[in-house]
Amino acid sequence: MVEEKELKLGLDSDEAEKRLETYGPNILKQKKKVSPVFIFFSQFNDFMVWVLLGATLISAFMGEIADAITIIIIVVVNAILGFIQEFKTEKSLEALKNLAAPTTKVIRNKKIQVINAEFLTLGDLVVLEAGDRIPADGIIVQGTGVIDESLLTGESVGVSKSTLNKENKIYMGTILLKGKVLARVTEVGMSTEMGKIAHMLSSIEDEKSPLKEKLEGLGRILVIVCIAICIIVTFVGISRGQKASEMFLLGVSLAVAAIPEGLPAIVTVCLAIGVSRMLNRNALVRKLPAVETLGCTSVICSDKTGTLTENKMTVKALYFNNTLYNIDDNKTPDNLLLKKAFVYCNDCNYDYSQKDIEKGLLGDPTETSLIKTYFKGMKDIKEFNGDIRRVYDIPFDSTRKMMSVVIEENNRECCYVKGAPERLLSRCNQILINGQVVAFTYTLKEKVAKSIEDMSSKALRCIAAAYKYKNIAKNNSLENDLIFLGLAGIIDPPRKEVKDAVLECRMAGIKPIMITGDHQNTAFAIGKEVGICNSINEVLTGDEIEKLTEKELDSKIDKTKVFARVSPNHKLRIVRAFKRKNNIVAMTGDGVNDAPAIKEADIGIAMGISGTDVSKEASSMILMDDNFTTIVAAVEEGRVIYNNIRKFIRYLLSCNLGEVLTMFLASLFYLPNPLSPIQILFVNLATDGLPALALGVDPPDKDIMDDKPRGKNESIFSHGLMEKILVRGTLIGICTIFAFIGGKYFGYDLAACRTMALSTLVLSQLIHVFECRSEKHSIFKINPFTNIYLIGAVLVSVIMLIAVIYLPFLEGIFHTSSMNGIQWMVVIFCSGIIALINSIYLMIKERHK
Repeated sequence: MVEEKELKLGLDSDEAEKRLETYGPNILKQKKKVSPVFIFFSQFNDFMVWVLLGATLISAFMGEIADAITIIIIVVVNAILGFIQEFKTEKSLEALKNLAAPTTKVIRNKKIQVINAEFLTLGDLVVLEAGDRIPADGIIVQGTGVIDESLLTGESVGVSKSTLNKENKIYMGTILLKGKVLARVTEVGMSTEMGKIAHMLSSIEDEKSPLKEKLEGLGRILVIVCIAICIIVTFVGISRGQKASEMFLLGVSLAVAAIPEGLPAIVTVCLAIGVSRMLNRNALVRKLPAVETLGCTSVICSDKTGTLTENKMTVKALYFNNTLYNIDDNKTPDNLLLKKAFVYCNDCNYDYSQKDIEKGLLGDPTETSLIKTYFKGMKDIKEFNGDIRRVYDIPFDSTRKMMSVVIEENNRECCYVKGAPERLLSRCNQILINGQVVAFTYTLKEKVAKSIEDMSSKALRCIAAAYKYKNIAKNNSLENDLIFLGLAGIIDPPRKEVKDAVLECRMAGIKPIMITGDHQNTAFAIGKEVGICNSINEVLTGDEIEKLTEKELDSKIDKTKVFARVSPNHKLRIVRAFKRKNNIVAMTGDGVNDAPAIKEADIGIAMGISGTDVSKEASSMILMDDNFTTIVAAVEEGRVIYNNIRKFIRYLLSCNLGEVLTMFLASLFYLPNPLSPIQILFVNLATDGLPALALGVDPPDKDIMDDKPRGKNESIFSHGLMEKILVRGTLIGICTIFAFIGGKYFGYDLAACRTMALSTLVLSQLIHVFECRSEKHSIFKINPFTNIYLIGAVLVSVIMLIAVIYLPFLEGIFHTSSMNGIQWMVVIFCSGIIALINSIYLMIKERHK
């Protein structure tokens, strides 16, 4: 704990502000940010845009000034839309990075505060615990710690540092592996050792989404296919005696409209929007590819404390003098030495207000519960502590599962130890009963073990305590030859919402797994209550894992639902075993030693509240509320995002295929071109942009969590998506040609026929966008008002279509003519008939399921 005299050595706010101005913020130089101007002009750095601009120059040279101006306007509008998308994405990701910025505990104004490490300055006193990343260069002024300096030195072995030797210098970016220290900041920002190698950190590049890479590859294939078709259409037209310049412009326009050049950009936007939406549900995604992988999750390995449970520990039973005492709210059975062990061997911070102790904000929940068992107010705690002084300690770590302190009291040193019962009992050779120290016989140990079993079966977590007052050596031998004092049984009730979340996992084909350091019986009791397991046979302990080979563990892994008394190194084996069974594993953790398992998992999840900097750095996602239900919500969001990507891929490719086939079929059957170049570009502007983006924020189907997880390497076109694209795209092209032929049948001129074809093509695509909202349900089963953005996007497109048909100025530019009632009837029939038939088919299919 931090004593009052150390609190007085910290800076006050005014002095910190002055020094911050003098020495600058504690940050390393970052890569130069991309300016909005650069983002805007980069929208024109595209091969197809260059081709289009070249075609524009040719049009202008050949006297088609109106066409050239319109094409330029369309190019600029597309660039503006692209700029808005990319700029918003940059801002969203930048905001998320700021949220994930490291924090540190510092003593300011005589109390401990948590601040952004950027605001540290020279002279600050920082409080560091095991797992923390050191925020600045400094020197240790109190405590002992083991520090991982591999980032600077390359040495993987931790270095022991303390005030007792010359090795008391600590460096920014290194990690405190063990211990708890108080350090004075001596260098910040670029003046630190890390600052001297800052270029190594600034060279880190953003990860590219695997899905985005696949789609870029698909885009390249589509470019080749579309250009080939456009060349065929162009040469067929020329061979039939049409003007070469007109057919050249037509081919270029068709290529630009047909190639989904914005597909990767829309994927990025969709992922960024999904990340923001996940943040609203308390899940901070650190790596974009994790968003895709979340939708594949088949196993969720979750910590128990604070994730499945409330992390509100309360002591419900005490065992001492060979007797088990139940605790009520009014009276706690007292045993002075047991009380001292639990109070002195404790890292709670006592420098809080009375309200804080009432809320349980002293620090670690387990240690807080032990303090609150005996004390109701700060005055009582301070009176009990008196003049005691901690002279030595061995901090708790997840391997030893113990903590020891040496206290100087009444001019005599005494050692107190607390920890996991199975670790502590083996180190005790005596026991205190009714004030007498007697041999800790086999019979007495069996009685203690029986009490542990009884408490554990009631979901009580047991903490053991011991002491000794002889042979106190300030080294690892301190924890041998102990005198057993007793036990505390602590309950941490399950979160109320977890049971429903576990059931939702099972319905979604996801296997929820609980991993905990608690006793087997405690773990089983909680696991059964939340619905994770039903039988004690589904529980595997760390000791049992230790004895298993990889092959034996693989044979047991499918039947195991709860892992108890596990160490962090066991977690790594558990994750690998599940992965060997072709599962996509999400793994939670909060400690330093959890980092390997978190990094090994397909989705590494760190705790935002209790997690260390190391675990957060190794993770793909951070739970801001440490809640299991947030993991399930994130998996659901991952599925939603992936489904939305499938929706706009279906929409874009179907529509683009329809546009290409419209022109190709016309050439094949020796029809006049059903669309002029400028009309093709208009279709691209009216239908490809806003509606596709609106699909990216579409709400999910209500039964999205009823589906089984998709395979990690599953094609984006699986489950019949490619067939849907090919069939619907072909039908859009055929219906557009029929509308064109219908116009000719009724004796309309070429401009009127083209206007009917243009209207059919646009409206059929805008109707199809509503079909794309679900792969399982008809448009009659989907409430259109659940996506207001899509309705708005479609309305904008319809208004644009009406404008180019009925406004005289635009009629001249787009070569259209006003349509009458008969023409509209033909257009509406051709646009809607396929969607109507498809919806009726889906309704019949749903009824016969």
